[in-house]
Amino acid sequence: MPIIPAELVHAGGNPTPGELETCLLAGRTLLADTPEHLMQVVDVLESYGEVLDAYSINLIHQAEAQFLNPFPVFRFLDGDLSPARIWRHLWHDRINYEYAEYCMKTMLWHGTGGLDAYLDSPPFLENCRSIIARKTRRDPLLAVLHPLFPEFLTELIRAAATTHALGQFWRVMSDLFLDLARAEADGTVRTIEAVVEFIKDALVAAAAQPITYAVEVAGERFWVLPPEAGLTFLVDVAVPYVEAVFLRGTPFLGTVSFNAQAQQISPDQSTFAYGALFADPLPTMGAGIPPSLLMQDMYRHLPPRLHRWYDQRTRGEGDVRVKICMSFQKAMFCVTNAAIRGTFPHPLTVSEPAAQEANHAHAAAWAVRLSRARTDALGAEEGTAQA
Repeated sequence: MPIIPAELVHAGGNPTPGELETCLLAGRTLLADTPEHLMQVVDVLESYGEVLDAYSINLIHQAEAQFLNPFPVFRFLDGDLSPARIWRHLWHDRINYEYAEYCMKTMLWHGTGGLDAYLDSPPFLENCRSIIARKTRRDPLLAVLHPLFPEFLTELIRAAATTHALGQFWRVMSDLFLDLARAEADGTVRTIEAVVEFIKDALVAAAAQPITYAVEVAGERFWVLPPEAGLTFLVDVAVPYVEAVFLRGTPFLGTVSFNAQAQQISPDQSTFAYGALFADPLPTMGAGIPPSLLMQDMYRHLPPRLHRWYDQRTRGEGDVRVKICMSFQKAMFCVTNAAIRGTFPHPLTVSEPAAQEANHAHAAAWAVRLSRARTDALGAEEGTAQA
């Protein structure tokens, strides 16, 4: 008898798909517009922006300095091999780059969007052949491995390309979130509506930013993601990232059974619902729960205002990572809200029936997916009046 996975445990009410669709088409924010929500979202995104800065630098370093290294044991050190840096790494006084690596692998595995399509294209495979031919002439280990495992190096190049592209994406998002914190501090952003609009405008402004990647092998420069591939920030990296990390994700060891007979994990990747918008706030810090690592990284960079707010509630420091996870989820709903607004096929004020129908279809598709997420996080905090 197969075990049917239980529904997510929710703390409050959950809007129906129809209610979510109405909200999106009316141009309202998914998250209740309250002062507490504004403070949580802005501050947790400021912390996230600091973390993404480190993630971006490291991913780009890995893709460039550790390219086609089958044993990249120093990949998290950003090229700093000083005894002090190695000691801090071993003592775990550091950013958890493993979470960034998890996100990259999740994007690569789910494989949606233009980046994934290019990684299977004839031009990409031809570039891989040229790179591998040059690399194996100078590297005896890879020269032995390549004939034995002909797809191994090509897959390493795919992973490196995804790593670099994600590093470029996070570079934009880090700057965006830190700019948002400055805008809230100077009074430019005063509401959740303003937060969503700020993020939407920044995403639209960066939409056409090109995603390219080149490497140097034995003194010769090779394109991995060339300009002529036409890859851009929004369609080819941001949307696949939302799909892979916000929505699908991967089931975490210790939370569901990986036994095929138990049937707790769907064989259809497109139905996965393990992403950030669906996650229960359970940062156990176990090895199989990657978001715990992100919560720890954000804890190291919490703005004092948000840290004080957490200390005044429930168990203070005792459940601070759970609180961070819950605030982060609210923030990710705002980012998703902004992405949905920015990708409506037509303005919401359009009166032409065919255009309205296209907008309805766009909102309905998102509403169905979001209705299964942790939408209980969207309402006003207990004891707080909604704006």
